[in-house]
Amino acid sequence: MAETLHPNIDKGLPRKSAKFAGGTLVCECVNNPVTVEITGQVLHNHVCGCTKCWKPAGALFSLVAVVPTENVKVTANKSKLKVVDKKALIQRHACRACGVHMYGPIERDHPFKGLSFVHPERFRESGWAPPGFAAFVSSIIEAGVQPSRMKGIRNKLRKAGLEPYDCLSPGLMDYIAEWTAKKAGVPAA
Repeated sequence: MAETLHPNIDKGLPRKSAKFAGGTLVCECVNNPVTVEITGQVLHNHVCGCTKCWKPAGALFSLVAVVPTENVKVTANKSKLKVVDKKALIQRHACRACGVHMYGPIERDHPFKGLSFVHPERFRESGWAPPGFAAFVSSIIEAGVQPSRMKGIRNKLRKAGLEPYDCLSPGLMDYIAEWTAKKAGVPAA
């Protein structure tokens, strides 16, 4: 069975452009779409298997990156946005009409405070940084994928150049652990 990981993986990863300086994210609404202006290139782009992120229809994974929250500006139809889960760490602002998550800031005390999660495939413009890894891969089982399919899915991710993890990438996990250690007063060795 052919797996639909994500349209931007299945048809080949997008190419990063040194000229990309940001752009406009657009929801799926044909009339009065929500638009969000992003300044600068996306960071830490990855595919995510969690059950919280917005995914295109039929996709097993979302495509998600971060940008500094100060680089996010809603430019049209802000009244259509609602926070999906006010208790969640990532305050995902979704369009009430089409359901697309437009941006998700982290506002609580956390290593990623000050960053907003975005779905770069929603950019009108091309040139954003492609995904570099796959996170929370096993979580697709929670969404109904049979465990027997996981080996094939992980192989397809690797073939696309995306190392599958059941957490974030090692560099990001190290950053979180370092932040947590500093906050707890653990001296660096």
